[in-house]
Amino acid sequence: MSTYSIILSFIMALGGLGLFLIGMKSMGEGLELAAGNKLRTLLQKITSNKFFAMLVGTLVTAVIQSSSATDAMVVGFANAGLMELGQAIGVLFGAKIGTTVTSLLMAIDIKAFVPIFIFLGAVVITFSHKNNRKYYGQIAAGFGMLFLGLSLMSENLKWMGESQAFVSIADNLSFPLVGVFVGFVFTAIIQSSSASVGILMALAMAGVITDLNQAVFVIYGFNIGACSAAFISSLGANRTAKQIALANFLISAFGALIMTLATIFLPLTTWIGYLIPRETLGLPAQISATHIFFNVAITVILLPFSDLILKLTMLILPELDEDKEKMAAVYLDSRLLTTPPMAVLSVENECKRLAALSRKNYHYAMKAFFEQDTAAIAKVEKNEKVIDYLTSEITRFIVKINGLDILDSDRKTMGVMYSAIQDMERIGDHAENIVDCARQMMDNKMKFTETAMDEIHKLDELTTKLLDDGLTLFNAQEVDFSLAKTIIETESALDSQVKIYKYNHIRRMNAGICSAENGTVFLDMLTILERVGDHANNVAFSIPRNKLGNIVKKV
Repeated sequence: MSTYSIILSFIMALGGLGLFLIGMKSMGEGLELAAGNKLRTLLQKITSNKFFAMLVGTLVTAVIQSSSATDAMVVGFANAGLMELGQAIGVLFGAKIGTTVTSLLMAIDIKAFVPIFIFLGAVVITFSHKNNRKYYGQIAAGFGMLFLGLSLMSENLKWMGESQAFVSIADNLSFPLVGVFVGFVFTAIIQSSSASVGILMALAMAGVITDLNQAVFVIYGFNIGACSAAFISSLGANRTAKQIALANFLISAFGALIMTLATIFLPLTTWIGYLIPRETLGLPAQISATHIFFNVAITVILLPFSDLILKLTMLILPELDEDKEKMAAVYLDSRLLTTPPMAVLSVENECKRLAALSRKNYHYAMKAFFEQDTAAIAKVEKNEKVIDYLTSEITRFIVKINGLDILDSDRKTMGVMYSAIQDMERIGDHAENIVDCARQMMDNKMKFTETAMDEIHKLDELTTKLLDDGLTLFNAQEVDFSLAKTIIETESALDSQVKIYKYNHIRRMNAGICSAENGTVFLDMLTILERVGDHANNVAFSIPRNKLGNIVKKV
């Protein structure tokens, strides 16, 4: 071939690679978005049962088509406090099996149907008005682009198979250290073992890789290199996230070592060649089978010893007694934005935390008022800064999520959460107002009558009940009609009592029992408690309308 033809073929091969990577990403994103809340529910059910976690990891990775993405996602969950090391270990094993689905699909010869998949996907994306349907079009189009890219690569790399220089390089890959190192470096760069296997299959189709022995150690290296995504994701993350990234690396490294020794001392490639005949199924199918065998084998071998891997991980990276920063979001993590359903869940969890903090601040404020407690005042002031900070951080995160391609139901949830945090922040503000009243009483040595204090106590009981019941309903994000009825009745009782107590106060003022100065603070407290109740009621019913229904009529 002429130099010009080689350059042109190389450019076309690069285009094929780009199409292949875009197709893989598009298909994975489409599958993930189509799964939506089901994926989130599945991940929420992960327990310390490593076998169940392994099944979850397998399914999730099969959906999003990337073990690197799953590994990075698990690191993000750990950093957001959604997953512990013991829960993650099973998911990591499962991810290694799930990632083999892509190579299995690529081993099937469906060249003739590729244009149909792309066409049907484009039609659905263009003419469908519902996001849920567009996702299926994205899956079909991505699937077609993946195969079209693979075909383009293999067709335009055939000149490499005719080059003695490239044939010589391919021969060197049959040496274990060389093959593993090349596979590791290559996948560490592109951060996807599935994509790496696809490229290796394309080289086999082009005749550059001519024997399974030239590919087997490279495949082992691919699986170690895929750990780079988790390592990168763990940078700047908490200790648990770093431990997960290390455990993931140890699993792949031990697996590669065991399988390399098995390949050297046992006729492993011969067995695969016997089960997957090259003459009928082709070398790409053998490469796919090797990739699948590696990941299934290391899971079967190492999963029973996962506790030892955990102990080794803890030995290398022991827990540290770190003082966690108070002024920080616990659940929000930008890594989760690559998995929108989990990003939505993280916002819900952070909102629950903010709601609890607002409730706690109200408690401290009333303690300061009733007991003239300066320590409680300091706690209110400290917590108020955290409340303001969290409100700002949650708002920013919601804006980022709304910029993603998310389900309509998740978008509604984000709207509800945004509304709820405004009410939570106002409850925090009113806690500060209560503290101001407490300070006035302390500075001026004010004393309320026993009747007035009794009225404030009764209002506090109603407000506290409204906050507690309201947060219970909000945290569930499902309507309990009995509880909803109680909340509405409590809020109505609070409003009625405030009116009665204002009237009682005027009577005491006219009788000369209360001073004007005391009366101002008393009336301020009535107003503040009524407003706290209003905001608590708003938080309680901050539930998407499709779940809320016509609740007023039902209760």
